[in-house]
Amino acid sequence: MKPFDTDPRLPVMQEADLKGKIVLLRVDHNVVKKGKLKDPYRVDATIGTLFSIIDKGGRPILMTHVGRPRDKKSGKITIDPSTSIKPVADYLERKLNIRVAQPDIPVEGETGLSGLGPSVAAAIEDLRAGRVSMVYLPNTRWFEGEEKKGEVREAFAKELAKIADLYINDAFGSWQAHASTVDVTRHLPSYAGMLMQKELVSLNQVMTPEKPFVGVVAGSKYDTKIGPVSSLYKKADHLILGGVLYNTYLCAKYGIQVKGVEPSDVALAEELVALDKEKGEIVEFPYVIEADTLDQRIEGQYRKRDVRRFKKGDSFRYFLDIHPDSFDQPEIRKIMLSASTIFLNAVMGFRPNFYEGSEAFYRIVCENKKAHKYFGGGDTLQEFKALNPGLYLKALEDENTYFFTGGGAVLKAIEEGSPYELDSVKALLDNKKTR
Repeated sequence: MKPFDTDPRLPVMQEADLKGKIVLLRVDHNVVKKGKLKDPYRVDATIGTLFSIIDKGGRPILMTHVGRPRDKKSGKITIDPSTSIKPVADYLERKLNIRVAQPDIPVEGETGLSGLGPSVAAAIEDLRAGRVSMVYLPNTRWFEGEEKKGEVREAFAKELAKIADLYINDAFGSWQAHASTVDVTRHLPSYAGMLMQKELVSLNQVMTPEKPFVGVVAGSKYDTKIGPVSSLYKKADHLILGGVLYNTYLCAKYGIQVKGVEPSDVALAEELVALDKEKGEIVEFPYVIEADTLDQRIEGQYRKRDVRRFKKGDSFRYFLDIHPDSFDQPEIRKIMLSASTIFLNAVMGFRPNFYEGSEAFYRIVCENKKAHKYFGGGDTLQEFKALNPGLYLKALEDENTYFFTGGGAVLKAIEEGSPYELDSVKALLDNKKTR
């Protein structure tokens, strides 16, 4: 893999003169849950960019979003430690043995922060004077201008631009068009960071895979995954569905009812079933686990079901996992072990009570030593690490395995048909055109 073999239209940070410059760096360090750092993988993935900025004489100001402090219905923004960047900044201080300034921003009510405030200016002065190694701005979603439309957002983008000499986006996972990912590029010379470049190159390899290609996607709602599923179906030699997506497919194909599967989603899935009658790309796991309850695992209240025995009109409780026996079937093993490229953004079971299907699935993926394997971010990464820690550690060192930092961004790009169609990436391309 050539780590920086990106589209020549993309402005990359290697082209920028950073000596003595203040660099506004957008990262995706959305790894805080209830005020604690849940996993440093996404933070560690950006350290190469940080070192490169400092090595070239730049002084970084970091910013990320954390969680969803804004209520979509009321617009109220809640500012509290549960969505603070403090655990990330503290982690960087310990890991890199540096001083990270964290400006103290006073709470201004329920609409969020109106601007950066004087404490940010003081922190930047410390940065220029070398008293701190970097500044970490508060959660970008604490500011009312981050997601809000109109003049408030434009004012926030301009305020961010005023504190720096140039902008680097290393936040592949933060693909949404917000002030800190898109609007700021209209006011500063802007470049892609090292991680962003690696993510785009790896994603392009998913979009133009070495065959045979096995695509794997799961989700809790079929209607939200129609785009990625349709795009993957066109590219893949074999498509594997997990979670509610697979349940919905089974309902549409066999005319059965499964608790938790919406009739409207089944109607949408019927199109995929009809298409697959001709192509036969969808991999059908023969065994699923049916459970009587959704939120508990009670002995005697869950069972193995054979998909091949389903009859039209059958009604079932919740399907909460693929039974591990499915992965011992010769036809399944042949598909998985003969693949040259495997992309998976999926958890097979309903966590945490049902996990054996995911565990068995990750095992067979890793059994294929020759395939290029691409893991989507988020739950896929967390589950693989928790269920198969030994295989996960080996995969981190495997040159044929890549872990994306943003699963949603990957699926969005697959749906769009190109990694360069994400709004945050298009903003960088547009910036280069105007320079």
